[in-house]
Amino acid sequence: MVRPHLPLNALRAFEAAARHLSFTRAAIELCVTQAAVSHQVKLLEQRLGVTLFRRLPRGLLITEEGAALLPSLQESFDRMADMLERFDGGHVREQLKLGVVGTLAVGWLLPRLGDFREKYPFVDLRLSTNNNRVDIAAEGLDYAIKFGNGAWRDIEAEELFEAPLSALCVPSIARQLNAPEDMAHQTLLRSYRADEWTSWFDNARVPAPPIRGIVFDSSVLMVEAALDGVGVALAPPQMFSRQLGSGALVQPFPVYVSKGSYWLTRLKSRAVSPAMEMFRNWLSGMAKETSAASNLLR
Repeated sequence: MVRPHLPLNALRAFEAAARHLSFTRAAIELCVTQAAVSHQVKLLEQRLGVTLFRRLPRGLLITEEGAALLPSLQESFDRMADMLERFDGGHVREQLKLGVVGTLAVGWLLPRLGDFREKYPFVDLRLSTNNNRVDIAAEGLDYAIKFGNGAWRDIEAEELFEAPLSALCVPSIARQLNAPEDMAHQTLLRSYRADEWTSWFDNARVPAPPIRGIVFDSSVLMVEAALDGVGVALAPPQMFSRQLGSGALVQPFPVYVSKGSYWLTRLKSRAVSPAMEMFRNWLSGMAKETSAASNLLR
């Protein structure tokens, strides 16, 4: 597209004057004289053949023509400023929008983000959390890390690692549990996936009691309830290693049930940017370390 000569000084003077409704305040912002701003606006009005302001004794009143021009200029100047701010240390800063299921974000990703920041300081990571129900397109995400089986429509999914579930509770409750059968007398906290506890009892080779515990949409909230002594949570121990390491939580039995893995997902229609590729490679390396460590523990 061939563009005519753009009177940038005049456009900038008009945009500042329109925000302040004052040539004087615009001049202070632009570090020029009030007369210079007024002159530039006059030149723009002559070029466009319209009046952009009505000059009043105590300021300016923007005309319909000026109001029509202003939004496009503000958006353009904002985009230029944003682009210039992205240059840092010889790199163009890239933005990466990532949605993460809350359990993984708190229990695994956040403690590792310092390493990513150190290796890729020119990537601006925008992180949002969810309860595993996320619309990548609607939220404008580059990636989403989800829990499940990896089969999502129109989604490219790369498996990171399994996250087997196990019973977790406070020590005072654990002391009441001598065998898996004793779990039938406890309040069993659960997620919206109703078959998880039944599968756990199957793996423990004991009959499953009626499951009537509180239903949570987040393992983080479920474990918080367990920490308060409300009951026994069924959650991935590797996501709560700090609580287990401190002794605040206990895993009373080495019984696990696997209901899926964590996956790095993106829309198949989404082209992979350099920032996305860097994050994928870094995350894949971290996930392999986690998988290797988990295999040693189990």
